[in-house]
Amino acid sequence: MSEKNNKHTYMYRSNTCGELRLSDTGKDVTLAGWVQRSRKMGGMTFVDLRDRYGITQLVFNEADDKNLCDEANKLGREFCIQIKGVVSERQSKNSKIETGDIEILVKELVVLSPSLTPPFTIEDNTDGGDDIRMRYRYLDLRRAVVRKNMELRHRMTIIIRNFLDSQKFMEVETPILIGSTPEGARDFVVPSRMNPGQFYALPQSPQTLKQLLMVAGFDRYFQIAKCFRDEDLRADRQPEFTQIDCEMSFVDQDDVINLFEEMARTLFKEIRGVEIPKLEQMTWHEAMRRYGSDKPDTRFGMEFVELKDAFTGKGDFSVFNEAKYIGGICVPGCADYSRKQLNELTDFVKKPQVGAKGLVFIKYNSDGSIKSSIDKFYTTEELNDIKTVMGAKDGDLVLILSGDNANKTRIQLCSLRLEMGDLLGLKDKNVFKCLWIIDFPLFEWSEEEQRLMATHHPFTMPNPDDIPLLDEHPEQVRAKAYDFVCNGIEVGGGSLRIHDTNLQERMFEVLGFTPERAEAQFGFLMNAFKYGAPPHAGLAFGLDRFVSILAGLDSIRDCIAFPKNNSGRDVMLDAPGEIDAKQLDELQIKLDLKA
Repeated sequence: MSEKNNKHTYMYRSNTCGELRLSDTGKDVTLAGWVQRSRKMGGMTFVDLRDRYGITQLVFNEADDKNLCDEANKLGREFCIQIKGVVSERQSKNSKIETGDIEILVKELVVLSPSLTPPFTIEDNTDGGDDIRMRYRYLDLRRAVVRKNMELRHRMTIIIRNFLDSQKFMEVETPILIGSTPEGARDFVVPSRMNPGQFYALPQSPQTLKQLLMVAGFDRYFQIAKCFRDEDLRADRQPEFTQIDCEMSFVDQDDVINLFEEMARTLFKEIRGVEIPKLEQMTWHEAMRRYGSDKPDTRFGMEFVELKDAFTGKGDFSVFNEAKYIGGICVPGCADYSRKQLNELTDFVKKPQVGAKGLVFIKYNSDGSIKSSIDKFYTTEELNDIKTVMGAKDGDLVLILSGDNANKTRIQLCSLRLEMGDLLGLKDKNVFKCLWIIDFPLFEWSEEEQRLMATHHPFTMPNPDDIPLLDEHPEQVRAKAYDFVCNGIEVGGGSLRIHDTNLQERMFEVLGFTPERAEAQFGFLMNAFKYGAPPHAGLAFGLDRFVSILAGLDSIRDCIAFPKNNSGRDVMLDAPGEIDAKQLDELQIKLDLKA
């Protein structure tokens, strides 16, 4: 037997199920994969064979080989099989698949592994609900629509690595077992058997470690880094997620923004064929004023108009007269909304997660008449003045919220704006509107802690112009921080870092750290700064979020191979779970669970 033939005999496959074409007609091939479906028609059996690369139709003919045909009729869905046969031109071609011009006339069949009947159909439109698909995620991943998300993720990471490598970034792995950093989200903690009563934490991000790499002179670092945060979950949050984590030395804010804007532009071009223009930079204050959000969705208008001045001295509507802030949005062409629709919008803003007390509407009807929930308090002339201020036209609907706290009311109005965007179908997943948000407040007030907290983290550089305000008016200090926002989603963010020990100590003071606590938690970093720390800055993109945007997904779960559910559980592995009493004993841990 020749070497070539010998090789062919022992190969599981000579080709994939996605690559054979008409030009291969007459070729002897070996394929392996899973049975997608089979159908018997007269004396012939047709089987669709699937692998990662596509689907190929197999033909078993009773007239040619009855025994072989009988074997084919015993194949069930998801059987893993190998076949040998000849490529033939297909009579009834299928334009929906790339191999639709050919079929394989099967000569040999081997069942490599039989399959139980799967709990849901392995097709694009499956009959499996979320729970069952996650329990059998290894089957769910066989579905082309899910696999394509993973392929997209792979391609994006390759493009990112190549881009950063071309910009002289070095990929460095940082440890997963680190010390706890209570600032920020809750840590996941890991007990140490060799150090009883002591715990590692899993990194919320490699923040301090990448800063140390800058002190070490590494100049440009990146890592596709696993991060862990023990926080309540939403569609765009997981207890473990992946960051494209970067840090650079000897750079200012514009250097970082320009480089990573270029990386984003490369990704949009390569993955979606979309040209992203030079991005707008909007200050945090402007974003809050215009959209009520530090991650505004700019795919559609309905920008906020402040109406306090317009209503002052007019009418006798006490709610507006007593309000510190009145803001409105103009919804084009919706003056024909029914009472029922307006009531539904009122119910929406009153939901606990939005928190408004009520909603005022003004309908500027197409015939020039006006209908409003406050028309008994204001004259037609006064409401027409509001029309001018709002920039409304006949046929438009104006929706207004008011309150004592301007930012709180703006956030409520933002929820209403986004709801209208959903109702009117204005959030096109094939349109990408990106921008940078800059000049964040350095601190924000925590109701839970009743103190100022770092908006990003304690290592963020204050705007040098605002440093004099640190002692008396820290709430007015701007940060040298920036977020990359796309379609109303914060995809990434970063900041210039403090590289001066004295300034870092001042930051900890403002945050309420005692010198002892600052030393205990971050002494290693402040000591490092005493050894010639370079000016440095960084940024991290959420890889899962970025992939989900480019894939047009509603949840990041769909682009993670083995995600957790909303309770942070892996239903496939049934984790987290209890551990053996022996393990607890070795760790010297005693459980005292609250009822």
